[in-house]
Amino acid sequence: MKLILHIWRQRNASEKGRMVRYEVPDVNPEMSFLEMLDVLNESLIAKNEEPVAFDHDCREGICGMCGFMINGVAHGPERSTTVCQLHMRHFKDGDELYLEPWRARAFPIVKDLVVNRSAFDRIIAAGGFISAPTGSAPDGNAILVPKEAADISMDAAACIGCGACVAMCPNAAAALFTAAKITHLGVLPQGQPERDRRAVAMVAQASHEMFGYCTNVGECEAVCPKDIKLEVIARMNRDFLKAMVTGRGAGS
Repeated sequence: MKLILHIWRQRNASEKGRMVRYEVPDVNPEMSFLEMLDVLNESLIAKNEEPVAFDHDCREGICGMCGFMINGVAHGPERSTTVCQLHMRHFKDGDELYLEPWRARAFPIVKDLVVNRSAFDRIIAAGGFISAPTGSAPDGNAILVPKEAADISMDAAACIGCGACVAMCPNAAAALFTAAKITHLGVLPQGQPERDRRAVAMVAQASHEMFGYCTNVGECEAVCPKDIKLEVIARMNRDFLKAMVTGRGAGS
């Protein structure tokens, strides 16, 4: 099948960008979306043109590297799917697709569809850790973890930090990402010593990175490829407010 792509091209962060039209003939329906872009780039290179820059790594929906807007939807039309897991069989011959990078002040454009998401790394560095004694590995049964807590923690830990939640949020909020990281550790026994400080520090860092504020629109949950639920945001807000009221979040 043949596709018409309108792709955002921007040489670097300081130059202006624009949409450029490309035709991609002979697209195999079994190709992944990124494989289709690889084919486009091979044709551009053969014509001595600059290939389209896009982030990728594992191409298995695990690393969170890939991600851009497809017709105004983060990661494209399929739910619970990253761009690298999206296959061309979900599109029709002659479709016109508009590809744009994540749009958020905290995600400056590097080139074309690539954005700088290091703000996420700094949020994690602000409090995404636990205190643990050094030495030999502890016995696996030394600290009992209730099944409910383990389930909540594992669901939150599924977040791959792709940034789709920020890109789709009308406020460009990082609440779902931040809340997932806070919840992942905050519900486990091992995460209790830093629970209050963690919530305050990570929320403060998200604000410092110039992400917007959450207004519970729910677009973040709708496009999350790992189905992180809005309830983690409620848990984050409870932890943050409790820490502020009790003063136990001081020193973050």
